[in-house]
Amino acid sequence: MAVIKTNTGQTRLLARLMRAEAEGEGNLGMLMVGNVGVNRVLGDCLDFKNIRSIQQMVYQSPGGFEAPQKSYFYQRARDSDVRLAQRAINGERYWPASNALWFFRPTGECPATWFNQTNTGRYKNHCFFSPSGEDCPSVY
Repeated sequence: MAVIKTNTGQTRLLARLMRAEAEGEGNLGMLMVGNVGVNRVLGDCLDFKNIRSIQQMVYQSPGGFEAPQKSYFYQRARDSDVRLAQRAINGERYWPASNALWFFRPTGECPATWFNQTNTGRYKNHCFFSPSGEDCPSVY
């Protein structure tokens, strides 16, 4: 059962985002990007107070993802990507992204904090950062 409200078009949009942001990190890396996206819709906190849909989350500016600025993002979602997106929408979570609202790819080590958020860990090339339960209880 979905943890956020969505439709087929929004599921495909999330699938495209996941692929564009983390295809090189395999299915698990793409699922973690999906976790961050779903958390931003669930969050109603910090930079994501008015984000209520996948479309708002994907195209948020400023503060959103880089993928919509690149042509690769606009390719059609593959069926396998859509299945991964549906898993994230259904609430399947993976550490270190399970409660994360942010991730990025540093040139070196992951910093301990990023925009005052705690580093929860690294998966391949991406570092993930989560708010405190006090700042954003909806993602816990």
